[in-house]
Amino acid sequence: MILRSKKESTKFQILVEISAHQPDVRQKEIADKIGITPQAVSEYIKELASDGFLFSDGRLRYRVTKKGVDWVLEKAIELKKYSRYIMEDVVSHVSVATAIASKGLGRGQRVSLTMDKGLLYADPQEGEVTGTTISGAEEGEEVGVTDLKGMINLPSVSITICKVPRVERGGSRSVDYENLKKLSKDKTYIAAIGVEALISLRKINVHPDILFGARESVVEAAFHGLSSLVVSVDEEVPSLLNRLESEGLNYEVVDLSL
Repeated sequence: MILRSKKESTKFQILVEISAHQPDVRQKEIADKIGITPQAVSEYIKELASDGFLFSDGRLRYRVTKKGVDWVLEKAIELKKYSRYIMEDVVSHVSVATAIASKGLGRGQRVSLTMDKGLLYADPQEGEVTGTTISGAEEGEEVGVTDLKGMINLPSVSITICKVPRVERGGSRSVDYENLKKLSKDKTYIAAIGVEALISLRKINVHPDILFGARESVVEAAFHGLSSLVVSVDEEVPSLLNRLESEGLNYEVVDLSL
């Protein structure tokens, strides 16, 4: 086993936290991060010091020794190998991806997978990402693909948030439409949050792809390689930004108020 027990796993986590923040790291901070009590952290630190993995200057300042670093690296390499084994040899065999057949396919046929406009396609030609069909499918039908090998490279995604004012501050009558037209040209996916946003888009003859549940839809679109333009009434923007930040997605905000 890589980490033979919960105790060994906890020691590994503590050493990683100390390595990242040494020498000024508090036991309470470590406890909060890994989900145990400060008292338990204190006991583990004593054991780690006794094992020669940690050095303390006696003022609650800790440093990981060379022996400790070597142990962490050894376990980290083993974990990396194990995670690769899970992703490539376990998950790929038991998981089934659903794709659209670009041509007629037979059962057990080796295919390549590509992403186009957020949709997964299976093609009999060779490619970087491959799998095996679990059934036959006509062109345009869905087909299950298993034994996946490789990783699909999604295009870089851009998310632009356009703020428009509430109706009492002018609404769609106080919007910079030249800028809105320019921003809407190169986006695959367009969403509106609020009636003011919907009317603003209608005034430039753009029909949004989504009116409801835009926050989650934009996140899902990004994970499928689709760039989005979100026109939103200004008071809804903060919650939208919080949602994007929680998923680690980058964005830009443009104020369209005149």
